[in-house]
Amino acid sequence: MVVKLQRPILVGGLGLSFSLWMLDSWHDSIVQVGEFGLLSALAVGGGLWLFQKNRPKDSLEQLDSMVVDRATVESAIAKTETVINQLAQEAENHTALKVLKEQVAQLLLELDRQEIKVAVTGGKSVGKSTLIKVLKENVETGNLVSLEETAPLFREAGDNSDADVLAEVAKSDFVLFLTNGDLTDSEFQALQQLKAANQPTILVLNKQDQYLADESASVLLSLKQRMQGNVVATAASPIPIKVRKHEADGSVQEWMEQPAPNIQQLTQQLGELTQQGQRLVWLTTMRKAGLLKADAKNWLNGTRRDRATPIIEQYQWIAAAAAFANPVPALDILATAAINAQMVMDLGNIYQQKFSLEQAQTVAGTMGSLMLKLGLVELSTNAITTVLKSNAVTFVAGGVVQGVSAAYLTRVAGLSLIEYFQQQEIAIDSGTGLNLENLRQTLQKVFGQNQQIGFLQGFVKQSMKRLLPEAQHVEVIGIQKAVG
Repeated sequence: MVVKLQRPILVGGLGLSFSLWMLDSWHDSIVQVGEFGLLSALAVGGGLWLFQKNRPKDSLEQLDSMVVDRATVESAIAKTETVINQLAQEAENHTALKVLKEQVAQLLLELDRQEIKVAVTGGKSVGKSTLIKVLKENVETGNLVSLEETAPLFREAGDNSDADVLAEVAKSDFVLFLTNGDLTDSEFQALQQLKAANQPTILVLNKQDQYLADESASVLLSLKQRMQGNVVATAASPIPIKVRKHEADGSVQEWMEQPAPNIQQLTQQLGELTQQGQRLVWLTTMRKAGLLKADAKNWLNGTRRDRATPIIEQYQWIAAAAAFANPVPALDILATAAINAQMVMDLGNIYQQKFSLEQAQTVAGTMGSLMLKLGLVELSTNAITTVLKSNAVTFVAGGVVQGVSAAYLTRVAGLSLIEYFQQQEIAIDSGTGLNLENLRQTLQKVFGQNQQIGFLQGFVKQSMKRLLPEAQHVEVIGIQKAVG
């Protein structure tokens, strides 16, 4: 039985070029070998020659490159506990604290776990269940290895999204990622996520018996070249083979025979992995500690943002009132009202970034310089002027533009500081300790998020209520209705 390839084969370009050259050179001297067979053999041979020069690491070599020991993992857990304790200190009744504390306590117990958890994942109909059944029947691991099938990846609909499945996979010590042929883009992206998370993985080309021998070799080579990682081929449930027997009397008997599963290479690697069980457990515990720390940090950042937002609003309206009462040229708005050292100090106290008054002034000056260099002052003032003109407000109060601009820039500066502080692990010792490139990127990001016309219209409306006397505000509304 011959099954045609369902997905394109990616053969190394140089290997294929070498094959074509060899085919052309030997064309006249080779008579008995078919062109397709020769081309396929040479393509695979040339590709294998290239592959040997840059051979992907097998599973044990991958583990050797991941430096981890018990002390490193314990340190990671301690850092996670520090974040959780900080959350408890700042919000002692936080709803997430109980679960976070239970999870960090479980991490300490994980360090001595003996069983290796292997996740078997991949798309739909790649043979996950069958492979697990065959492995359990043919591999003697005792209680050292558990094989756990995940929900299928890449489904169009269902209760479990790909993110949910990969989150479950992240809790395992090792991953068998199954595919039926050349990788789809979705499969490649999922494997890249596992690689980025330092998840030890074997890519398994299952159902290799559905390909001709040279086709199977080409697909396997393609996977190894593309992934630069550990790839093995299996046939957990080979296609039955028709057997024909000619009897002495001339009769012919035919029957279907079921070949034995081809899993030798995979079982060998799984056996080797059991010898690295302790390191696998440490790696998994390290990953879990990192994820738990990020979760706790998100809760902590949310709590701090709730405390920081009223402070930003307080200073933005102070800046607005000052600029509205004493209109100044556009370039001076930032220096006099858009940001001030006291706001920097107040926000720094919330995020455990301690500043002296002098350091806070340095930070404020740095923020102002960056805003000017990035053109944010001019861009925001022009956008606010456009919104105000459309509402006929500038005919009533000339200082509104400066006031609203000052409030807006103060808000952007405050939100940018929050975003920047959330990325920090230790306190800033001085204003010169700022990472200017990170701060610049943060300013641009926050400015873009707050530049939408809908937000600006709402912000201008809110600013008008604060800046204009009630009687004048009524007059403005009347003008708006008359114009509109």
